[in-house]
Amino acid sequence: MTQADRDRLVTLKKAKKKLITQAAAAAELEVTVRHVKRMLKALRERGDRAVVHGLRGRESNRRIAAKIRDKAVKVLSADVYRGFGPTLASEHLSKKHGIEVSRETLRKWMHAAGLWKGRQRRTEKTHVWRARRSRCGELVQWDTSDHDWLEGRSGERLYLISMIDDATSRLYARFVRSDSTEENMRTLRGYLELNGRPAAFYTDKASLFQTAEKRRRDEPGVDQDAQELPPTQIGRALRELNITWIAAHSPQAKGRVERSFDTAQDRLVKEMRVAGVKTLEEANQYLAEEFLPWWNANLTVEPASADDAHRELDQQHELDAILSRVETRQVKGNYTVQFEGKRYVINAGSISTGLRGGAIRVERRLNGTIAMRFQDRYLEFTLCVEPVRTTARARSKTVKDASTQRAAARQKSRWMDGFWKTPSPSIKNAIRIANATS
Repeated sequence: MTQADRDRLVTLKKAKKKLITQAAAAAELEVTVRHVKRMLKALRERGDRAVVHGLRGRESNRRIAAKIRDKAVKVLSADVYRGFGPTLASEHLSKKHGIEVSRETLRKWMHAAGLWKGRQRRTEKTHVWRARRSRCGELVQWDTSDHDWLEGRSGERLYLISMIDDATSRLYARFVRSDSTEENMRTLRGYLELNGRPAAFYTDKASLFQTAEKRRRDEPGVDQDAQELPPTQIGRALRELNITWIAAHSPQAKGRVERSFDTAQDRLVKEMRVAGVKTLEEANQYLAEEFLPWWNANLTVEPASADDAHRELDQQHELDAILSRVETRQVKGNYTVQFEGKRYVINAGSISTGLRGGAIRVERRLNGTIAMRFQDRYLEFTLCVEPVRTTARARSKTVKDASTQRAAARQKSRWMDGFWKTPSPSIKNAIRIANATS
């Protein structure tokens, strides 16, 4: 019997002894007079136990059977489900094992079996809350996560490049082998082809997005404003696409994409473990077919405005040219261009006024090809095959080797061959030959 039951019993006994009216007892117990009469009748029949509910201590008819609980705990005890939380575990039990159980019930089971221990929340440094942007595509947060996504099942380390919309939390992501300019451009291209051009990208201050001036602390003028330097390849591409780039001053400023990495590092890693993902291709396939559809179906929100801030890609936005490594080269007097240690000659059909000595745009595209553009037209060119140059030492060695070969080929005179093998004349014949007259 609880304290509340005892208080109700005191009130009922006062009404039974007619110390208070039944209406006063009903008002004190916050029930109807009719219910007070039923409780007084039960008090006369069952005594003080009348204030205790008849179902107290009995198992609920909706209680899940013990064998189902034991089966669920046994399944979650497997190594493949190591570290699963109640929410993710509840979904996998329903989808893969046909066990329907709420996450709160499963939390109690896992806690009792030692499979789950709630984490105590710590007081962290707070940051000023910022409201979401009102329109989809108005601001997209962009970042990369370095994590052991495959848990050592593969010999390579993967990176996850993510782009999440600030207004809706709609996510686009891709696994890559390196956090390079080329891989970020490929991810950017995938986003643009899927959604169009957003109004702005929100990133950190990594060297991929901005070129910072390097100055020592003790150098004079360190307190002055930094000098504006040429943009990076991604910065140039965003300018050509007319997309604003905004730099975040702290990880907390782009907290939406940072929190998406927390979810992915917990949920996605475990799901890929269950699915047996071992390669980059399998990871991207699972990401595109399973994780991203689940995220965009369950973790997105409706924007404040139904208007979409994404803009379509126009004909002037040639992604092959924009999303490439672009450099400027000068055309020499013989209409050749030097690029990446190789020499290219411009075909006669592409030569025009002002080309010789002029600056051209050279594009190293993501597919590995090279394109050259002068003003508003592309040029046709051919790779020059130059003779192999040798050093002075190599030339000297070549001449010496040739002389040795000629000397070896030259034959020795044979006029003395067999001279000593011919028998000499006798002394008598020698004297006769010497005294002979012509």
